[in-house]
Amino acid sequence: MADTSSVQKQYRLRGLTCADCAAKIERHVQELPGIKEAKLNFAAAKLTIVGAIPDDELQKEIKKIEDVTIHPVGAPESTVRKSFWESNRKAITTGISLVALVIGLLLQENDFLSKTFLLLSILIGGHSMMLKGIRNLLRLSFDMFVLMTVAVIGALFIGEWKEAAVVVFLFAVSEMLESYSMEKARQSIRSLMEIAPKEATVIRNGKEIRLPVEELVVGDVILVKPGEKIAIDGEIIEGTSSINEAAITGESMPVEKNVGDPVYAGTLNQQGAIRVRVTKLVEDTTIAKIIHLVEEAQNERAPSQAFVDRFAKYYTPVVMALAIVIAVVPPLFGGDWERWIYQGLALLVVACPCALVVSTPVAIVSAIGRAAKSGVLIKGGVYLEEAGNLKAIAFDKTGTLTKGEPAVTDIEALNGKSEAEILEIAARLEKLSEHPLAKAIVKRAVESKITPQPAEEFSAITGKGASGKIDGETYYIGNPRLFEELHDNIDSVKERISSLQQQGKTVMILGTKDKILGLIAVADQVREQSVQAVAELKKAGIAKTIMLTGDNNQTAAAIAKLVGVDEYYGELLPQDKLAKIKELREKYGKVAMIGDGVNDAPALASATVGIAMGGAGTDTALETADIALMADDLSKLPFTIRLGRNAVRVIKQNISFALVTKLIAVLLAFPGWLTLWLAILADMGATILVTLNGIRLLRVKD
Repeated sequence: MADTSSVQKQYRLRGLTCADCAAKIERHVQELPGIKEAKLNFAAAKLTIVGAIPDDELQKEIKKIEDVTIHPVGAPESTVRKSFWESNRKAITTGISLVALVIGLLLQENDFLSKTFLLLSILIGGHSMMLKGIRNLLRLSFDMFVLMTVAVIGALFIGEWKEAAVVVFLFAVSEMLESYSMEKARQSIRSLMEIAPKEATVIRNGKEIRLPVEELVVGDVILVKPGEKIAIDGEIIEGTSSINEAAITGESMPVEKNVGDPVYAGTLNQQGAIRVRVTKLVEDTTIAKIIHLVEEAQNERAPSQAFVDRFAKYYTPVVMALAIVIAVVPPLFGGDWERWIYQGLALLVVACPCALVVSTPVAIVSAIGRAAKSGVLIKGGVYLEEAGNLKAIAFDKTGTLTKGEPAVTDIEALNGKSEAEILEIAARLEKLSEHPLAKAIVKRAVESKITPQPAEEFSAITGKGASGKIDGETYYIGNPRLFEELHDNIDSVKERISSLQQQGKTVMILGTKDKILGLIAVADQVREQSVQAVAELKKAGIAKTIMLTGDNNQTAAAIAKLVGVDEYYGELLPQDKLAKIKELREKYGKVAMIGDGVNDAPALASATVGIAMGGAGTDTALETADIALMADDLSKLPFTIRLGRNAVRVIKQNISFALVTKLIAVLLAFPGWLTLWLAILADMGATILVTLNGIRLLRVKD
């Protein structure tokens, strides 16, 4: 029999808006019999448990802590849709509470009616708050709900009915706005989940049938018509089309796809009908991995969050002790008990560090969600903050600043030959070679409508070039060293070769044993976005840009000048790049390394932040990098840095504002100027403002 005690289950929690409540639910579930492990991701509102417990029993236990509803991840949509009441309960009760409060204030001349409506306002607007408060008080778990409940009951006890009703209404409004703000931030994840279709048209036994994506298996063939979204990752086996991959890469321009090309779940087929062979199960698709990594990232604690947690640990008890001092000490020296108990209650209300606790998570949730929508995967709050504090960025050259594909840039014909003849002879010599430079020549020939036939008696000359017979004549193609050996000297072309090499190009000579017939220059092409990306990084506040490459220093210098980086280092082996990153960290402090996520792994790991290019195509990049640019597009890098800088600024603003608000409120308590409604306005107002400030990050421009 299978061991059910180790089964992992996941649930979404509806109505979860309080970080402190989330921690309490996690602790309570962890202590339930049969539960080995419980982890609640507040940002994603997702509970993961390892163990055996019926869903209805788990729901009952969670309701003891907080009025939230659970549903299993992956449950059919019809079973999890919210009712109108569930979606708008807080807004409805707060509205009714306001009406009762206004009537109560207008009927002040009739004491009985006024108090009746004020009490109705308190019960309708604050019933859930007081239920939680009483429940937590009985458990001796002192939180905001306990403090608010004590303050409201205390205010009623000393005759402050109006103030008690205003406090409850303000608290209800703040809870409603906080709930809205958190939902707005969580929408970034939900929108990702809704990208991929839930069904696909599968071709089985020659028939087209619609099946849920969960029932697809590797090897199935699905039909995707023009205008349809692709339901699962796969490979095109028939047809051509242009695919809008914005959902994965953030790129709005469609990508041309042919037979053999990969396609991703959630992307849009814009033109022709295609048949796709399924290569991954639904839970292993690129979009599924992105959603999982984004949810995990949003729950990661950033350095500022760790500071807040440490601060709150000492801050709350200190302020609670101060509240007792304020309530007790002045009356012992002749002060009015009622007045100073009231001040103590007010200080207890303002003491809860809600704004402080929510100041960092909401900013991180918003920023990481915003990044994901633009095709940038940030693996945690720590990397978001580090990206915002970077001083320098080091680039791997090949495949990052350049396309990583050599291309022919110059053809110079000599001794009576034409450029077309030079290209055809060179292509015939290189037709059977696997060398990247040879492939570049053959590709250029094909583009020029030349169909090269392989030369006879082809022979590779290791480290120098190749030779072969064409129409009975033996031709050679290779580097200058080869022709220095074949001829007495190559002085006639040395100056031209040197000029091309200074431009970062690799020069090959074509000729026979007697003559030099032409020069062919090949170079790795700089990406169109590289120059602009480097310039944008400098505008974003990056002090130094550095290029690291295994190419010779001459080529490195030419590319560095073309792209606009500040420093370059050539002729580096992987271990040299690692050493250089360590050296750069000592020199500049926080340094990022950006590469393809496969090569130069040690250097990526050693950098403050490792950034991988083209994450959509490689699982390695998704798994190993701290940040992955899903598109093979450098223009996303300046956006990532700006987003990180904005996030750091917002977090600092939020923490500073929360602390200053608390300090002012505490100082107002000592002379007796702090009222209950002012206390709740200070606390919940600060919470709302830091939450709204955090969700501004959803609007950072790409």
